[in-house]
Amino acid sequence: MEQIQDQAPYRVNLEEIFDGPMDLLVHLVKKNEVDIYDIPIALITQQYIEYLEWMKSLNIDVAGEFLVMAATLAHIKSRMMLPTRGEEGDEEDPRMEILRPLAEYLQLKYAAEDLMEKDRLDWDVFVRRDFDGTEAWPDEEPGNLIQVSLFELIDAFQEIIKRVSPEYSWDLTPDTISVKSRISQIADILEQRSSVTFQELFEAQATRGDIIVTFLAILEMAKLQLIRIMQHLESGIIRIFNE
Repeated sequence: MEQIQDQAPYRVNLEEIFDGPMDLLVHLVKKNEVDIYDIPIALITQQYIEYLEWMKSLNIDVAGEFLVMAATLAHIKSRMMLPTRGEEGDEEDPRMEILRPLAEYLQLKYAAEDLMEKDRLDWDVFVRRDFDGTEAWPDEEPGNLIQVSLFELIDAFQEIIKRVSPEYSWDLTPDTISVKSRISQIADILEQRSSVTFQELFEAQATRGDIIVTFLAILEMAKLQLIRIMQHLESGIIRIFNE
């Protein structure tokens, strides 16, 4: 028993593999369907910190840039709570500290992607897509697929974990689970089927621990470039492909 307690929990280091703090902000803007120039800073700050807590609870190493962004958002939030000076309205909106770099990031992001076939009007306004992982994957053109972000995966994972009884613990020690074994199982599935929906990989998992290790295995496989994780633009369905 002492040996198990001494072992470190399994950790996933996703630095330079998945998205950064600006991508998380974009994700939250999309999720809340708000204009980037009128961000509800208190809500976005709260949700941003919640995502960091989720990542930490799953033993996903959070890069320092995420913590810097969290501090910046908290600082802006505190400035927003201060009374305004005078009535001239000359004082700049504290949110501009983050809105300017966010708008520039979005412009660069869209310029870097091949979105010629996608309507770019109202690029700074987003509409939420309904996610139903039980739908069949339609035969679609490649242009209808986009690479999924870490935060879209976390959203999908949260929906799955909510269905499991909270009595299961988050014990991630190597003696209780094996991420490597689950990676091998997923690889075998993809060898047979070439692709599978994100939700299908969790349907046979009985416990909270099994679900968590499957999620960590998916992240590790993405980091090792063993799989591609894509999302359908219209349905929002996430599918995992053999690389």
